[in-house]
Formats: sequence, C-alpha cells, structure tokens
Amino acid sequence: MTQADFLKSPLPAPAELPDLDLTGPQRFNNRELSWLGFNWRVLEEAENPRVPLLERLRFVSISAANLDEFYTVRVAGLRELAQAGNTTPAADGLTPAEQLVLIDEDARNLMAAQQRALGELRTQMEAEGISIVGLDGLSQDDIDYLETAFLDNVFPVLSPLAIDPAHPFPFIANMGYCLALQLERMRDRRALQALLPIPAQIDRFMKLPAPDGQHRFILLEDVVLLHVDSLFPGYRVKDHFGFRVLRDSDLEVEEEAEDLVREFEVALKRRRRGEVVRLTVSKGAPKALRGIVMRELHVRDEEVIELDGMIGVADTKELVLDDRPDLLWPVFTPRVPERVQDHDGDMFDAIKQKDMLLHHPYETFDMVVRFLNQAARDPDVVAIKQTLYRTSKRSPIVSALCEAAEDGKSVTALVELKARFDEAANIRQSRRLERSGAHVVYGFLDWKTHAKISQVVRREGDRLVTYTHWGTGNYHPITAKIYTDLSFFTCDAALGRDAAKIFNYLSGYAMPAKLENLKISPHTLKPSMIELIEAEIAHAQAGRPAEIWLKMNSLIEPDMIDALYRASQAGVRIECVIRGICGLRPGVKGLSENIRVKSIIGRFLEHSRIICFGNGHGLPNAGARVFMSSADWMGRNLNRRVETGVEILNPTVKAQIVSQIMAANLADTAQSWVMEPSGHFVRHPVPEGVKPFNCHRFFMENPSLSGRGSAGAADVPDLTHDD
Repeated sequence: MTQADFLKSPLPAPAELPDLDLTGPQRFNNRELSWLGFNWRVLEEAENPRVPLLERLRFVSISAANLDEFYTVRVAGLRELAQAGNTTPAADGLTPAEQLVLIDEDARNLMAAQQRALGELRTQMEAEGISIVGLDGLSQDDIDYLETAFLDNVFPVLSPLAIDPAHPFPFIANMGYCLALQLERMRDRRALQALLPIPAQIDRFMKLPAPDGQHRFILLEDVVLLHVDSLFPGYRVKDHFGFRVLRDSDLEVEEEAEDLVREFEVALKRRRRGEVVRLTVSKGAPKALRGIVMRELHVRDEEVIELDGMIGVADTKELVLDDRPDLLWPVFTPRVPERVQDHDGDMFDAIKQKDMLLHHPYETFDMVVRFLNQAARDPDVVAIKQTLYRTSKRSPIVSALCEAAEDGKSVTALVELKARFDEAANIRQSRRLERSGAHVVYGFLDWKTHAKISQVVRREGDRLVTYTHWGTGNYHPITAKIYTDLSFFTCDAALGRDAAKIFNYLSGYAMPAKLENLKISPHTLKPSMIELIEAEIAHAQAGRPAEIWLKMNSLIEPDMIDALYRASQAGVRIECVIRGICGLRPGVKGLSENIRVKSIIGRFLEHSRIICFGNGHGLPNAGARVFMSSADWMGRNLNRRVETGVEILNPTVKAQIVSQIMAANLADTAQSWVMEPSGHFVRHPVPEGVKPFNCHRFFMENPSLSGRGSAGAADVPDLTHDD
C-alpha cells in the first residue's frame, strides 16, 4: 500500500519541526512559491513514462504557458509593490521584495528544467519520426522549398524595423518574440541595427517535406534568418539574438466609471502597453545589442533571463500532432447520461424525475448546452437567467440565450467583465446579447461574480417551475473537455428561490434576506464553513467520529487554514485533495498531525470544489453534510467575489460525490503527489506487483451514479478499473 492512498493507508507519523513557530507566519506556506511548486509538478509529468510521448510534450508547453501568465500577473503585482516601497508581509511573513528574490531563483531553475525536458523529448520524438531541424540540417531541397514557402506565407507579414534616430525603437507587445540583428552593408561595411518581430499570427513551427510517416519542422525564426537578404538586400548578418517580452497584464479600472464596458475597453489598451516584467534573451547575445534592447525596454539586469535553448516553449503545443494518435491519450468520448437517454433527450423530464449530478468531462458538457437550447426553444419557458464568467468565442450558451431573447422570452445575463484575459471576449458577448434583446448586467464593480448558475422558469399547468443548474466550472464547452467539474441539475423549489434571489442581488444589489439551501461569498460561505469545521471539533471532543474531506484548486485563506489546524489539534481527521496552491503545512506535530494533502496531476485538470463534513458519522457516510462550490478557499474567492456553495441533500447525488468522486480521488495512487510538512510534494512509488489506481481512468469507465437511469445510493461501483 502506498502513502498516496488516503482512503486506506494510515496517517504517517507527524514530523517534529522544533524551529517552526506554530503560532507565527511560518505555519503558512508562501502562496507564490507554492504555485511554482505546482508548476514543477506539471513539468515533471513530462518525465512520466505512463504518459504518451506527445502528451508529455503538452505538459512542457502547459508549464511554460503557466509560468508566462504567472509573471504577467502575480510577479507584476509584487514588482509594483516592491518598487513602491511596500514592505507589508504576506501571511507567511515574506515581504514583496523577499518573495521576488525567491521566485526569481525558482523560476530560473524551472525554465532551465523545461529546456532539459524539451531536449529529452526531442530525442524521443526523433525516434518516432518527428524532428525539429536546425539550419545546419537543411538539404538543398529543403532550402528550395523554404524559399517559396517564405515568400508566399511569411514575407508578406514581416515588418523589418531599423533602429536609428529616424526609426525609434518600436513597441513590442506582451509575449512578443523578436530577432535583434547587427547587420553590415556589404558595399561599404556600414553598420545597421534592426529588429525583426516574429509574427504571432503564423505558426512557430513550419513543416518541411518529409517521407510518409515522418514529420519534419523548422522554427519560424530560423526560416526568417535564412532569408534576411530578402528583407535587407545588400546586407549581411554580423550578429543576432532572439528575445521575448512579458509585460504587466493586470488591469486597472476606475472605480467611479460611468460606463463600465467603455472603461474596460480603455483598460485593455493600457494593459497591452504594460511595463516589461521579464525579458528572455538567447544565450550568447552580443553585449552592445543586448544593451540597446534592455535600455529601450527599461529592463534591469535582474529582470533578464538568458536561456540556452528555445525561447517561448509554450509554442511547442503546435507539435502535439493529431495525426499521431499512437503518441496521444487514447480517444475518450464523453458519455450521455442514461437518465437523459431514458427520457429521449428531454432534460426537463430527466431533471423532474430526480436531481442529477454530472461529472465532466466524463459526462458530456453538451447536456448543459442542451438544457439551455431546449429552454430557448420550449414555448412553455418564460424566463432564463445565466451567469457568464468565461466562455468560448462562438459560445453555444450565448447563442441559446440570444435565440431565447429573440423569441420573446425574458433573458437576463450576468456577464463578468473582470474575468482575467477574457475581458475583450466578454465585452463582445455582452454586446451580442444586448443586440438580441437580452438584459445584460455586470454585477459589482469591486467584486467579481464567479458563481456558476443557470435558472430556467417554465410554465407547467397552472404553476411556474424553476429548474436550476449549479456548476463548479465555467460555461465553456472547450475547457469542459479537459477540466473535471460538477454540474448539478435540480428543480428543487428552495434552490430555485435561492437562485432567483442571487440574480436579484446581482442585477439590483438587493441583499438576499434569507437563503434556504445556499451559502454565498462574500457573506455567508466563509463563516458557514468555519462553523461546520467547529462542529466537527465538537464531535471529536464528544468522542464521536470526526472527519473532513476537501477537494479544491487552492487552499490559502489564513482563517480557513487556522480553522483546519484547530480541528486537527482537536482530533478531526482531514484529507485534502488540493491541485495547486496550498498554504497549509500538513503532518506537523502539534499543528496539523491529523491533516494530509495530495495533488493530482494527470490527463484531466482537476477543477471541481467539494467539501464534505462527517457530521458525527465519519466519512464516507449517508449522514455527512456535503457541499459543491464555485469557490476555492482563497482570500479573493471568500472575501472579494460572489461565489456559491450548494449543499447536496439528495441521497444518490450525495453518495455519488462522497463514495464515488471523493473516494476515488483519495484512493488514487497513479497520479498523486503527497505534500510533506516542508511544503514540498513527493510522488511515492507504487510497490512492485501492486496495480496503481488511476481515478481518471475509473471515472472514464464508470458512469456517474445519479445520471444512471435506475441507480440508487447503494449502487456505488467498486474502486477498480481495467488495465
């Protein structure tokens, strides 16, 4: 038995850390370093032999993209604080300047590790017939082919830019990649310095002719270097280097903006021109030319990272080739729930039979789209209300809402403009909705609306019935294929009334007087969770079973962590599945000896938020109190956002969450990392002869309990899967 099996293995002996002040800030892990630790785990999947080769390359790309976003948002914010002289420590006691030093060291090591992982994968890819060719590996046939490809597909998009008094240094956009060139005119040896921005509108990897079954690529910048004479006739390249810019991408919005949409459009333009927070340059860049770039971009030495290898590793996602299925995860087609099929695809009839919880991506997100499409076309539906935080460009959800509004139904859409990096898309969606006749509201200026709610009001006979959908993830059909999330459908009247009150709150600022079965932040969710933790403490002190199971993306809010510490010290057993940031230190004697934390990194991105309290019965148990939520336990989610926590009362749905979803996550040994008291995560080896349990594979093979036509709470499948 491996220590990663939290369902069966005993708690390990607690660690004694005599130098740790159990009451001081050291009881918390640093948020930013914890996030970097998560990204290390993502990268290390590139070395996992159980992962198909091109999926391992995808993990390298994801790790690089994650790090880019981390710099443009989190590091940018810390940098601004440090430059302003702010010395306010984080919960763990580190000031912004101290955090930046530690982040810089870890991030540089991470980027070097990305290069090593990419180098190892390139060797293995070449053995499989997929190669990246350098300039020195081109044949004459390749050169002839590239000449035509360059003139047809690259040359029209390039903008060579001289740097001299008549041509000031150009603006380089966030994530912009450039070649800096030191040129010499051949007839008189006159020097010329220039930039060649590599256009983001063209794939970074160009295909080369290859035999059947082979794939050959060359980097776009190498193709550009090969044809510099077409861009600068009469010049030769004396020296060059590549560089990439990351800029501060946080938005600043005026609090008293009269027109929020217009203010966000202005802020988006400002963000494009944010200060440079990181400059990555290729190894061996000529000193003088590098100095010009740094001076013009206002970059200090400590903000420059010299990289021996490929700059912009995130672009390697282009090499994850669909036509090499043998090197990808086996194709998985999400299921249509049996219950919906039993009712000939009618979502309202399926929900009316009893509450239904779908587990995405194992059950298809198309059911959510179908729910809204059916509502849009049903003549008995009179009103639809919907929150939109992130969604796709050609969103079928928005299309359904537009169709409903055009059909004369009352449609209200809460569009969150502050969804980072989706602001522009959400502005477009809001205008599309307004043109169709929908009521579009934007919620609160100070708080993001992160709750995931659909409400459909339907006339049935002489009464109105409210159907609601509550989610842990976004209404985004594309990410729903890789994010694990929960979709809860119900026509429970109390939850219908709660949904109506929340929408009234969002559109009219009318604070709900009483919610029957719903907790919301920033008002009742956090105090309710602390109250339930205290109830578990009371059970433990009274000698009754006391246990808490948590699953979320991030656990960092100090009050919640301290409440869990108190529970651990009272004897409450706490099992946590935290994918990313974790500020809690588990397994420390006298502090957290009854707490364990694991992180699951695998084929799908764990995204659902689940909280289970034994309620005096231990876990799993039918008497437990179970919640699904849109909120992680972070300061922003609990204190500065509108979020929901729905208590699950239906016995079958509760059994599905506790005994199927949570139990499988806790039992996973194939893709689990266990957190040590130091804050580091370790992947424990599975003993020889023992088949590792993979929760993702289990969910792929076993339908969700409440979505089965005849399933009851006693029909939970055994935690096994096929090899």
